[in-house]
Amino acid sequence: MIKDENHYFCCTGCKGVFHLLKDEGLESFYEKSKNTTLSPPSQNFEDSSSFNSQSFYDKFVKINRDGFCEVSLIIEGIHCSACVWLNEKVLHKMDGVIEANINFTNNKATIVWADDVVKLSAVIDTIRSIGYNAFAYDSLAQETHANRERRAYYLKMAVAIFASMNIMWIAVAQYAGYFSGIKQDVKTILNIAEGILATPVLFYSGWVFFRGGYYGLKAKVINMDLLVATGATLTYIYSLYITVIQKGEAYFDSVSMIITFVLIGKFLEILSKKNAADMLDKIANSIPSEVKVVKNSKIVACKLDDVQAGDIVVVASGERILLDGEIIKGSGSFDESNLTGESEPVYKSEGMSVISGTLSIDADIHFRAAKDFKHSTLSNIVKLLESAINKKPKIQQMANRLSEHFSSVILTLSLLTFLAWFFWPHSFETSLMVAVSVIIIACPCALALATPVATLVGLGLGASRGVLFKEAAGLEIMAKIDTLVLDKTGTITVGKPEVIKEHIFESFDKKLLYSLVKSSNHPVAKGVAKFIKEENENIADTVFDEFTQIPAQGIRAKLRDIELLGGNKKLLDEYGVRIDFFSQETLFYFVVNQRVVAIYELEDKIKDGIKELAKTMKKMNIDVVMLTGDNESAARKVALKVGIENVLYEQTPQSKAEYINELHSESKSVVMVGDGVNDILALASADIGIVMGSGSDIAVEVGDVVLLNNSIKSLEDAFKISSTTFSLIKQNLLISLAYNALTIPLAMAGYVIPLVAAISMSTSSLLVVGNSMRIRHKWNKD
Repeated sequence: MIKDENHYFCCTGCKGVFHLLKDEGLESFYEKSKNTTLSPPSQNFEDSSSFNSQSFYDKFVKINRDGFCEVSLIIEGIHCSACVWLNEKVLHKMDGVIEANINFTNNKATIVWADDVVKLSAVIDTIRSIGYNAFAYDSLAQETHANRERRAYYLKMAVAIFASMNIMWIAVAQYAGYFSGIKQDVKTILNIAEGILATPVLFYSGWVFFRGGYYGLKAKVINMDLLVATGATLTYIYSLYITVIQKGEAYFDSVSMIITFVLIGKFLEILSKKNAADMLDKIANSIPSEVKVVKNSKIVACKLDDVQAGDIVVVASGERILLDGEIIKGSGSFDESNLTGESEPVYKSEGMSVISGTLSIDADIHFRAAKDFKHSTLSNIVKLLESAINKKPKIQQMANRLSEHFSSVILTLSLLTFLAWFFWPHSFETSLMVAVSVIIIACPCALALATPVATLVGLGLGASRGVLFKEAAGLEIMAKIDTLVLDKTGTITVGKPEVIKEHIFESFDKKLLYSLVKSSNHPVAKGVAKFIKEENENIADTVFDEFTQIPAQGIRAKLRDIELLGGNKKLLDEYGVRIDFFSQETLFYFVVNQRVVAIYELEDKIKDGIKELAKTMKKMNIDVVMLTGDNESAARKVALKVGIENVLYEQTPQSKAEYINELHSESKSVVMVGDGVNDILALASADIGIVMGSGSDIAVEVGDVVLLNNSIKSLEDAFKISSTTFSLIKQNLLISLAYNALTIPLAMAGYVIPLVAAISMSTSSLLVVGNSMRIRHKWNKD
């Protein structure tokens, strides 16, 4: 006996559990369960201090942008929505835990915490204290764990199915005797045989429900496990009583069937969730641990994480490219469908870039790595997908809150049903069986599965089509959008304007102009630089004394006493330079010492599919607006070609963001699509910011959705996927609510026996999962 603060404990484990509940404000549990003895989990886990080691942190823990630690864990023992809710609730109560999101479809948890306030080992201990276990997420380890879990279910189901089949043979004799007459001593022998077979089904195969119900009660949560365990146990105890007094009908067959069918339903649910997650796991699981690099003129194997920017990587035909880079030797065709969704192979040669995640079809190449693996496209895709499935949409949060109280309501209805039938009056046997049917037929799992499975399928489908949603919530928000705002250059157009006319007013040193535009990343400047380079292959650079890039206007530089300006009309107005020149094309002005010496007219190709997108948006009642920093004539020319009526031209980054905010003041829901630094403010201001994959790194960071293949078709797919997914979520919620609204009253009225209740409960969950999978089959046909 251990004494602590006037409390006595049988062991240090119980003392630890008491202080855990007390610290979390749950000590009232003892008052509500005075006859209950709490004990710590009996499992022997490895020492949690290993989670604090530097090697663990180096491999699994990352620091997010806010400076907090973040880790992905697999929570072992989760098999229903209440398990998720319980773990999240307890973790959120911990000091220092900033965020705890658990995905029901794959039991993966993302934990964010302040390491100076609480250690990861304390988080692990807290999870273990409520009956679960946690270990670091690793795709290969997760597959091993999933296989182990499936084998455990196989064994439990094998026992349950074997016993149930034999019970049904005995039950046939029971039912035959019920109609034709059977002696009581024979019936008792058959009841004993059924009871012997039903016992391992209830207490071995059904142990998962007892365990889940116990830990739910421990945290004051009434969950689905408690409903199943309560219904089966009440029926079992009543059947034992009937067998002992040798009077009435025993229902051991119902006990066995309840556990068997619910267990089978759970197993099929696990397989369905795994099937839904396979699309997301496929990319992550295809990453080898080593690549071949050139070291000291020899080709050697090197760990993927050890490759640095600048290293020469060797790829043979049939191998996957794992790093971003530029080809320096060799050529051939590459399959980029895994990232962009485009099925046609892409031919690439020396000087062209390669993207991590693509497959070499027939190319043997050497390429220079541009980034290490942690910052590669493939690594970022995996991180985005992992992050997205842990961000719950609002509609899922609503469904979770509803399911929290669902089981409590069902137990109350069951009790009231029993009392009503008992005092009607009916026999105790009839009243109990009707009450058990009410408990069993209710299905909070269908409600909990309504959103996450559909969301997971939607995210996976998007990834397969080159559309990356950074958060699952983006699917819901995008489905409610009523305004689409498009940047022009790089979004509506290809983003590579080419010079079509050159106007020279005074002679000048083209080396100055080339050096000026070559230093800018703006597409117009690049177009001018390309034009000059093609005319003067051996042109050299000049280093300026001063150099300034002016957002949405152009460039200013100074070399000794020469002042240079290069950009649009706004830049000239800013510096007081006057000139009259009209064109419907994009214009680049070059000014030397306040005199316009040259003007370049540029034209950008319009992307395929933009006209179709505008028509599709109109059909979906979504307004389309074009924002651009270009001049009025060039902007209206492009808008007219693609069929966009609303055009705002000569926009600065600030004015683009202000326009988005104006739309918000009119209660509009806005998607902004852009690709450059000048779009960042607008992207951040919109409800959903969509970025072309070729856009600037900072724009990709700010955006909510990334289009890997830069195509308008992907943008259209993003809208269709979000709309279809959100529609399926609403269908799933309707199916779940309609099922419960229909079947619970039928069970209360006595029209459903426990066996049928167990079958229908499992069927409702599978119906929701199956409905969610329809989106994949529908799109595969397209």
